Amino acid sequence: MWDNIKQFASEFFVTGDPLIYGADVAIVLTLASVLFVLTYFKKWTWLWREWLTTVDHKRIGIMYVIASLLMLFRGGMDALLMRTQLAFPDMEFLSPEHYNQVFTTHGVIMILFMAMPLMFGLFNLVVPLQIGARDVAFPFLNSLSFWLFFWGAMLFNLSFVIGGSPDAGWLAYPPLSEMSHSPGVGQDFYIWGIQISGIGSLMTGINFIATILKMRAPGMKLMQMPMFTWSVLSSSLTIILAFPILTVTLALLFLDRYLGAHFFTLDGGGNPMMYINLIWMWGHPEVYIVILPAFGIFSEITATFSKKRLFGYKSMVFALMSISVVSFFTWAHHFFTMGSGANVNAFFAVSTMIIAIPTGVKVFNWLFTMFRGRLTIKTPMLWTIGFIPCFVVGGMTGVLLSVAPADFQFHNSYFLIAHFHQVLIGGVAFGYFAGLYYWWPKVTGFKLNEKIGKWAFWLWNIGFYVCFMPQYVLGLMGMTRRVNAYGWDSGWWELNFVSTIGGFLMGIGFIFQVWQIVHSMKFMERDTTGDPWGGRTLEWSLPSPAPAYNFATIPVVHSRDAWWEEKQLREQGKPVPPKPPVEPIHMPGNSGIAFIMSFFWFVAGFGLVFDWLWMAIPGFIGVAACMLVHSFTYDNEYYIPAEEVIKTEAELRGTV
Repeated sequence: MWDNIKQFASEFFVTGDPLIYGADVAIVLTLASVLFVLTYFKKWTWLWREWLTTVDHKRIGIMYVIASLLMLFRGGMDALLMRTQLAFPDMEFLSPEHYNQVFTTHGVIMILFMAMPLMFGLFNLVVPLQIGARDVAFPFLNSLSFWLFFWGAMLFNLSFVIGGSPDAGWLAYPPLSEMSHSPGVGQDFYIWGIQISGIGSLMTGINFIATILKMRAPGMKLMQMPMFTWSVLSSSLTIILAFPILTVTLALLFLDRYLGAHFFTLDGGGNPMMYINLIWMWGHPEVYIVILPAFGIFSEITATFSKKRLFGYKSMVFALMSISVVSFFTWAHHFFTMGSGANVNAFFAVSTMIIAIPTGVKVFNWLFTMFRGRLTIKTPMLWTIGFIPCFVVGGMTGVLLSVAPADFQFHNSYFLIAHFHQVLIGGVAFGYFAGLYYWWPKVTGFKLNEKIGKWAFWLWNIGFYVCFMPQYVLGLMGMTRRVNAYGWDSGWWELNFVSTIGGFLMGIGFIFQVWQIVHSMKFMERDTTGDPWGGRTLEWSLPSPAPAYNFATIPVVHSRDAWWEEKQLREQGKPVPPKPPVEPIHMPGNSGIAFIMSFFWFVAGFGLVFDWLWMAIPGFIGVAACMLVHSFTYDNEYYIPAEEVIKTEAELRGTV
């Protein structure tokens, strides 16, 4: 019996690699520390009541942000492991098998478990406040979306220490992802981790479309919405059209692996190129899903710190919405080399060039907004200014890749890697960092230290260029991606070593950001005004942090930049429209069903990964039971009395 237990443990847990053993120790120590703190300080009830069961969009947004920063750390460590291996190719710091696992998990984590939740966190923290709403359209669904993401991410990350990580690349092309090449459970962790979190992403898209279209403040027409809200709407529309494609594609791959179907196995009559078409029909819109909200963030910051209305508002709206549409007609530029024919390649080359036009328009909008503005250079504006040259270079290299004959040379080389990171780090990461710095005082009630923030900015930016500029040259020299070693006679070592230095500089920049948060929490500079930047939109009319009900009375909007217009009237001594009297506020009640249902999804997914139907079936029964219980929950809401609202407002605004 003991021998059977040892054999099971050796197959169940990942063994044989010191890095994995280090991760095991770190996981155990972290869990033990968390459990000890919660127990010692008697915070279990507080954790359940205030966070695990909350439906407050602001708290859900905070949990998204915390989770995404943890995933940024995990994905960043993967990147540094790869860069260390490539800086010292003969040392075999990572074995070829481990290297394949690391670049696979790095891509998945950074796109789906870092960028997406950070984006959703900002959706939750900002959109209801910008449109004058008290919450999102479906608060329970919002909670369920987060916990599905969370448990899906946990399922995927477990593969690092249990069963083994996937190693077929972040898009899992067959036949590498089929049973013939990936017989272990790593690819099943990939499928179910992404499927479970993807359901949550789809729900979020639906929720925010309904919120923006149906819950805007009275008087706020579509063409009076803040630009960030427009970017969220365009991103959410793309989500609900793109993510069902991903769901179906991974379901077909699971049927290939689990039931022996042959959708993508060539020897069984399937076609692996069909998978590649399907995955990129989701994959390229996904790039725009995560970058469109960053465009909205830059628009808000540029207008605020230039003290001017955004230049070309209508053209910005048109650009955002046209990108969300055209993004579905560019997917084949990812595989010009497959031999589709000149006509097909020409169509996708032209569509890729067309989408560059509305993308470039926005840069001119931001520059003209800054032109002759009264610029204030704070940390959010620094990230915005740093983004512009970075994204211009990324856009130009993207146009180069859109030319089919040129792509035959650039494809699958480090030139492509450099372009991809130029857009996603320089666009998405820089944009979301700018957004976090910008809205941090509104969310937490205190400011982040500017001096440390500027150190973080420069380390990130210098590190970025040092890391990725050499990779363009490496690509032109013939270095292909997904290689973990190369000969010294190739001439690639020097540039790889420089690139690795840049990667570690970005890692130090992240450490400075963590230090900045800890330092600011200790030496707290409170935001007592609710409007530390001189903002233009409704969220800055609220105290920092905003109360649970957001607005004591729902604002009535008469123009774009409603809060800025109201401040101008006050400065000019003109009368401000009176607010209606405070009335009792209807609020949704907390619910633990979302957390429990998502955990059952995790149980079901874990069971399917290991082909344990005794676990998977009860998991799905638990999901169905939670849905049934929720469908008969009618009385989960409450009212905040008007007197309590008035008292809270007085305390928050310092008028008591």
